[in-house]
Amino acid sequence: QVQLVESGGGLVQPGGSLRLSCATSGSIFTIYLLAWYRQAPGKQRELVADITSGGSTNYADSVKGRFTISRDNGKNTLYLQMNSLKPEDTAVYYCNARTTRFADAWGQGTQVTVSL
Repeated sequence: QVQLVESGGGLVQPGGSLRLSCATSGSIFTIYLLAWYRQAPGKQRELVADITSGGSTNYADSVKGRFTISRDNGKNTLYLQMNSLKPEDTAVYYCNARTTRFADAWGQGTQVTVSL
């Protein structure tokens, strides 16, 4: 199976930046898509961005131009660089992996709070 551990969340002021990391382990050779999701209080979990094993990326309209998803295959780590953060970006951010062999893997989540 695949294990995911997120880090990098925290409290930041509007307009600030944060970088989230997601360390992957286990049967990582089965992963074909990595993604970041987020869930704000009282709202459904939503896709933020994803990246294929070939490096193609996809972003939610709400984060285009502000967030960048990337992966370091040598370090088995997924990143989300978040710039120009807004209060509406406040949420728990989850790392997700889709594999060719197992059910979707999820991390435990990391809290991002954008506030003065």
